[in-house]
Amino acid sequence: MSYRFIDTHCHFDFPPFTGDESASIQGATDVGVQSIIVPATQAANFSRVLALAENYPPLFAALGLHPIVIEQHSDDCLEQLQQALDKRPQKLVAVGEIGLDLYRDDPQFDKQERLLEAQLKLAKRYELPVILHSRRTHDKLAMHLKRHALPRTGVVHGFSGSVQQAERFVQLGYKIGVGGTITYPRASKTREVMAQLPLDSLLLETDAPDMPLNGFQGQPNRPEQVVRVFDVLCELRPEPADVIADALYRNTTALFDF
Repeated sequence: MSYRFIDTHCHFDFPPFTGDESASIQGATDVGVQSIIVPATQAANFSRVLALAENYPPLFAALGLHPIVIEQHSDDCLEQLQQALDKRPQKLVAVGEIGLDLYRDDPQFDKQERLLEAQLKLAKRYELPVILHSRRTHDKLAMHLKRHALPRTGVVHGFSGSVQQAERFVQLGYKIGVGGTITYPRASKTREVMAQLPLDSLLLETDAPDMPLNGFQGQPNRPEQVVRVFDVLCELRPEPADVIADALYRNTTALFDF
């Protein structure tokens, strides 16, 4: 049986997709991936991400300032984000990728938090959902989200925290992104989280070209790999595959409104 899939997180503006967009989209379409959300990471990428969404029907855009390149972001970048959101391009579906990250040696965390606050306010102002990055910061991120109480909530992508941390995000109304991490048998904590959460809280993602699946290490990840992520999720959960596929699709279209 064939199912409909949406990759809710693919950096399609990065290589190896650059210059190979049509073939890459066709490869995803061939296995049932109907739509792909492309989150920007910095202001310099905004125009390219918007152009991709405008030129290719399966692609949708999200605009945001990613914490991992915090040194690239100035007040001017926030102004550029606001101006882009103010135009409300038809295929702009979220503010993202935004969030917090304590992985780097010098994370400039105060600046990260200020930037996150500003972007959450913009998401609230323009009534858009958010695509969230969180690495070693789940509790801090949940605190910010609770304070801002966005009307459209969003998704915590690449989640690798505990069941309790995931449940807190879900209680706040947020979805959890299910990606290639669950294809690694050693990732028992993340696999347990995705097995236990309510089905209506889950979305599929790849984070392509990053986060290659088990068995594909060293290769660029691709949006068609959401099908393999789905297959593993079906192994972990009690519901029938068709029920899981339908829920994932409906969860995504409801959150991003397309």
